[in-house]
Amino acid sequence: MTAITITDAAHDYLADLLSKQNTPGIGIRIFITQPGTQYAETCIAYCKPGEEKAEDTALGLKSFTAYIDSFSEAFLDDAVVDYATDRMGGQLTIKAPNAKVPMVNADSPVNERINYYLQTEINPGLASHGGQVSLIDVVEDGIAVLQFGGGCQGCGQADVTLKEGIERTLLERIPELKGVRDVTDHTQKENAYY
Repeated sequence: MTAITITDAAHDYLADLLSKQNTPGIGIRIFITQPGTQYAETCIAYCKPGEEKAEDTALGLKSFTAYIDSFSEAFLDDAVVDYATDRMGGQLTIKAPNAKVPMVNADSPVNERINYYLQTEINPGLASHGGQVSLIDVVEDGIAVLQFGGGCQGCGQADVTLKEGIERTLLERIPELKGVRDVTDHTQKENAYY
């Protein structure tokens, strides 16, 4: 269960906002962009019915449902959503002490560490081009086999991005990794099909 606290004041404020949307069943979605990095930002967005993701955790509150993004969930431990009023009005605040804390360490399996850095550091940069990269496998000699998707697929710069950006980042973060390779790389002659 997510250890996230939404105070009564925050609940009532959000419920009031949601009631003005004229959308039956509307809720909120809580997620973190670039979790586990110094750039982590905790976000709350409207979530219309059908906009939640299958892997989200649904948190049923008194007046609405809060959907917690599955990848952000571990980083939202001990998070508090509050609404504080002052003379100028009020403000919704989100304190997420673990948003910037990496959830992997040197003892985590290599594939978990690769996935973590892909999600937190590499994919947010590729997302601006509508692309993403995912780990297929770690093969002999510590080579990570990656697959490009979205806008990266068939992009002439994908191999440059792979070598210059992705490989450099991963090798800095994961010393035992020896390199990265695109899943469609046919320089490995044994399995190549011409």
